[in-house]
Amino acid sequence: MRAARLIRMALLVQSSPGLTAAALGRELEVSERTVIRDAQALQEAGVPIRAERGRAGGYHLAPGHRTRLTTLHPTEAETLYLSGLPAVLRDLGLSDAAGTARLKLSATLLPSLRAAAESSARRFHLDAPAWFREPSAPELLPELARAVWSDRTVELTYTRPAREGGAPGTVTRLLEPYGLVLKAGVWYVVGRVPGGPTGGDDAWRTYRVDRVTALARGTNTGAGPGELFLRDPSFDLAAHWRAHAARFARALLRTTVTVRLTQSGLRRLPAMADPAGAEEARASATAPDAAGRVTLELPVESEEVAFAQLVGLGADAEVLAPASLRARFREHARGVAELYGVQPRDQR
Repeated sequence: MRAARLIRMALLVQSSPGLTAAALGRELEVSERTVIRDAQALQEAGVPIRAERGRAGGYHLAPGHRTRLTTLHPTEAETLYLSGLPAVLRDLGLSDAAGTARLKLSATLLPSLRAAAESSARRFHLDAPAWFREPSAPELLPELARAVWSDRTVELTYTRPAREGGAPGTVTRLLEPYGLVLKAGVWYVVGRVPGGPTGGDDAWRTYRVDRVTALARGTNTGAGPGELFLRDPSFDLAAHWRAHAARFARALLRTTVTVRLTQSGLRRLPAMADPAGAEEARASATAPDAAGRVTLELPVESEEVAFAQLVGLGADAEVLAPASLRARFREHARGVAELYGVQPRDQR
């Protein structure tokens, strides 16, 4: 394990001279002290790595030196081929470039490694779309991907979904497109509106690409679409998306219901309700009563959704509030009892 880490460290320093011990530690998932020890081990092995102080400091290899640690292990070659994700690359308009790159890689590999592409394709397949949904790439996705690659501002026309029974609206936004995300078969573009907030969550916007009806990339001159934008080097697309997804999931939970659960119901709750809401509810649960039941506040999207989720818990869940939802469960219980010829105990 340490040998693999030393190889990674040498390659990191070769490809990104000036990385600090802290930066290398984050990449290698070790402490700064371990980075210093690993650098000494590389020096003892003949790799001319050194740490420099000052503004342009960090770890460097001796001028002109390049490691010879680039020979691929069979598993590494197979993993590299897995990164192709043919369907995704096709949607982005990059399938030809990816195919050429794989051919070039094959030409440089040892004969024993050239079967890596076939080996990995036979064993692993990524099916990104959700069940019961026909996958379809948005028409403007390749053009938007080119803007993301070239760091050029776009003007997009976006259909906003209807809210609270209203009609859908159309908006036009100038956007600096930072990245594209594929989530359960749906593409999203993440970007920043020029002239808007420069920091925090308010600086960023997320749009579903299949709701983009028009896209202008401009002429590459002057302000507006097509203008080159300066990318914020601190922006981390993966970290931003994780935070955005968590906020989005929690924002959907606009209603709270009060529920009394048996211990079995408490254990089963995460499988029946929204995971974010269930976790929050379990944290707020009261101490068990004499019968072992707990009372908690469960965040839900709506009473309709709450009924669909909690009805699966059967007698392990009793809704206490709101009264309208409790009444709905009472009518549901009476209907089930009548269906099976059981006389309900509660005739109220």
